[in-house]
Amino acid sequence: MTVLLPFIRLFKKQWLMMSVGLLLSIIALLSGIGLLSLSGWFLSASAIAGLTLLATQSFNYFTPAGGVRFLSILRTASRYGERLATHQATFKLLTQLRVWAWQKLLPLSASNMQGKRQGEILNRLVSDIDTLDHLYLRLLTPLFSAFFVLLAMFFFLAWFDLHLAIILTSSLLVLWLVLPVLFYFLGRKPGVEQLQNKRQYRVQLLSFLQGFSEISLFSATDRFRQQLAESEQKLLASQQMTSNVMAFSQALLILCHGFIVLSILYIASSGVGEYQPPGALLAMVGFMALASIEILLPISGAFQHLSSCINAATRVNDLLEQTPDIVFNEQSTQSITRGNIHFKDIQFAYQDETSPQASTAVLNDINLTIKAGEKVALLGKTGCGKSTLLSLITREWEANSGSIMLDGTAIEQYSQSALTTGISVVSQRVYIFSGTLRDNLTLAQPNTGQRTFNNAAEQKAARDINDQVLASVLNKVGLSALTKGEEPFDMWLGEGGRQLSGGEQRRIGVARALLHDAPILLLDEPTEGLDKRTERDILKLLFEFAEHKTLLMISHRLTAMDKMDNIYLMEQGTLRNQGTHQILIKTDDYYACLHKHLC
Repeated sequence: MTVLLPFIRLFKKQWLMMSVGLLLSIIALLSGIGLLSLSGWFLSASAIAGLTLLATQSFNYFTPAGGVRFLSILRTASRYGERLATHQATFKLLTQLRVWAWQKLLPLSASNMQGKRQGEILNRLVSDIDTLDHLYLRLLTPLFSAFFVLLAMFFFLAWFDLHLAIILTSSLLVLWLVLPVLFYFLGRKPGVEQLQNKRQYRVQLLSFLQGFSEISLFSATDRFRQQLAESEQKLLASQQMTSNVMAFSQALLILCHGFIVLSILYIASSGVGEYQPPGALLAMVGFMALASIEILLPISGAFQHLSSCINAATRVNDLLEQTPDIVFNEQSTQSITRGNIHFKDIQFAYQDETSPQASTAVLNDINLTIKAGEKVALLGKTGCGKSTLLSLITREWEANSGSIMLDGTAIEQYSQSALTTGISVVSQRVYIFSGTLRDNLTLAQPNTGQRTFNNAAEQKAARDINDQVLASVLNKVGLSALTKGEEPFDMWLGEGGRQLSGGEQRRIGVARALLHDAPILLLDEPTEGLDKRTERDILKLLFEFAEHKTLLMISHRLTAMDKMDNIYLMEQGTLRNQGTHQILIKTDDYYACLHKHLC
């Protein structure tokens, strides 16, 4: 139960709406019980009054009839208001919970996420958090409202007969305390299995959709569909088990409630207390006991959701309560202005969570100095550690030992905003967001969206000016075709919009780098997937852009190596040789082999 405490603490921000929902739920239950009880008493009292002429003339028919109408209207209105209030509170809590989850998730680095599949993380952030919305709506609200209604029933009945009040409310209280615990243990295993099977099915389905092209090419569709079908059957079986437990709990609850109703009728008719209730009062007590089923029915399902909530909270906490492996100095005002980079005695290895002893070193004793404005290339075979070295500069990972200095200051002393402002990256994988072309480009522009405008006309004028800048950059990277047509920057890209080829995505990545004017430019295979002519054009554009910037490019090809101030050859995590293009051709056999396109 303690795993739910972080989520329950979030409730205090929505206490007003939650309290209104709880109050309306209590009013709805009381009006429902009062309606049936008053109706039973009214019918019985009217029948008794009709036996004699004097009683018929003296009996007040109008007040009870008005009470019945009032309670029926009150029940309908309060139930409607309760649905609005509780669901409004639930949606706000869900929104708040998602924001809280993302605030916890964003500081985590790649090392925190190591070993976790994307589908698994997505399931925790979507399905598990959705499950937690049951905590208020289906668990806490029914429990508290039932308890307060039982108190109100006790005091009302005690006004007529204390013994009947004790017997009825204590019997219902026993059901309120005992049955939910029983239902919890009965529904715990099916609830956990249903949540796990749903997670497994979603992860497999996401993998199937993401890799559908490869699966189809290798004729593995039937095998993957069979795996999905098996996961679906497990999910349906767990849902069937949950439904069986729900049916049993409802049946047991109705049986116990029926026994209480019969017992109350027997005891009341036999005369318990100071006096035997008259016929009309006996009907009221009987109908009140009969109407109390409305209090207990939600509880039978409430505790079945508890096991799912606990399991979901455990999984979400396991992801979000990690201590970030990389911490930025957010109090620092230091900024990158020149672009000096210095690596000293860098050691790094990706940790194997299953067997830490099996972790192999990726970088060994890296010592490298890049002066401000210098153009440096890292060459080597795939897996030699080139991309890892770049990820240490952006602090996606952190070195196991050694130090990295930027402009003479340790990289740990910079804030995250200072690093992102001072470093621009063109990576191997360029992600296209599902949004407009403008959105996909302006995300690289610093302070975008922070400017305030006096009116809509001023905002439109500023946007039009910026669109001209975007159009100029797209023309430079060879994407002028995207600027044609009416309102081209409102064109939707990504899922549900215009699909970009691999080369076009690369150019978008380059365009983002051109829009992000930073002292350091990191290029990770920036022209991979482009033809030779386009590769030369793009590299020429990048070198012109980085004329007065520090440029560090990793590659396994020799395009534009003659423009580099220094070239380092990497092998198995070490820098084994260095020099200019002309020197390495003469002194390094591997480099000469690459130059002749023989390797």
